[in-house]
Amino acid sequence: MMEEKNVNSANNENDLFGFAAFDKYESEHIAAPQYSYWKSVWRTFIKNKFTVCVAIVMLILVGFSLIQPSISGYDPLIAPNVTDESMRFQQPSREHIFGTDNVGNEVFDVVWAGARNSIIISFVCTFINMVIGITVGAVWGFSKKMDKWMIEVYNVVSNVPFLLLAMILSYVMGAGMGTLIFVMCVTDWIFVAFFIRTQTMIIRDREYNLASKCLGTSTWTMIKNNILPYLISVIMTYIARMIPSLISYEVFLSYMGLGLGVTKASLGRMISIYTSYMNGYPHLFWIPVTVLAMLSISLYIVGQRLADAADPRTHM
Repeated sequence: MMEEKNVNSANNENDLFGFAAFDKYESEHIAAPQYSYWKSVWRTFIKNKFTVCVAIVMLILVGFSLIQPSISGYDPLIAPNVTDESMRFQQPSREHIFGTDNVGNEVFDVVWAGARNSIIISFVCTFINMVIGITVGAVWGFSKKMDKWMIEVYNVVSNVPFLLLAMILSYVMGAGMGTLIFVMCVTDWIFVAFFIRTQTMIIRDREYNLASKCLGTSTWTMIKNNILPYLISVIMTYIARMIPSLISYEVFLSYMGLGLGVTKASLGRMISIYTSYMNGYPHLFWIPVTVLAMLSISLYIVGQRLADAADPRTHM
């Protein structure tokens, strides 16, 4: 009986335990949770409920600005056929949401048409400035030979008054969207490049970059793989400041008569025209100013939160 028990217990032990097979690939597996950079960015961003609410407001404003003018068919070159004088200077109501202006246009249509042009110009200018600025700045910060003469170019350009340059270029090239984009990009990219140059110089002499250089890694490969990934949060912070500031530039230039001219709707041109009606019809002035402020503030807040979320140190 004792022998049978010993045999049964041995069989049970054999069922419970067994030799583990050796797998060289499995032995190198690190038991750690999976990490996805962009998923972590998204999780960090949506943690703040206020930021999510602001992002929703921003998306509604931007989406409405891009879609509504196509539906309304508003054209600043075509004045409405208003035979009834009472259709002018209508107060905001159900029929006229933002009221009507001095020529009978729906202020609602004019505001969103102007906002669309401001958004398009700011996004196009930001894209151009960042692409040129990041590329030039990364090479500039890595190349000591390039640094000597680029610093001189930067010193000259940074001392040229922007408004004076904008006035000259607008006078020579004529008002229009293409001219305004060129004016806002012709010098701004070098400020981006100088900023990226400074950040690149901070990182370029770290140990892993020196090791890559000793191993014969090309300069562009080091910039692409060793430098720029570490600057994502810094670049997003710069973009967060640039988009609202470019919207403000466009509005200011249009207000000064150096922007889109009469061919395109513009928040700046609206504010310039409607300022003269502040006493009797203040809503004509404050409505475009409020839309401009909501756009600029929401874009800035969302951009800053994305920049913070893009910093790996916040992914805890």
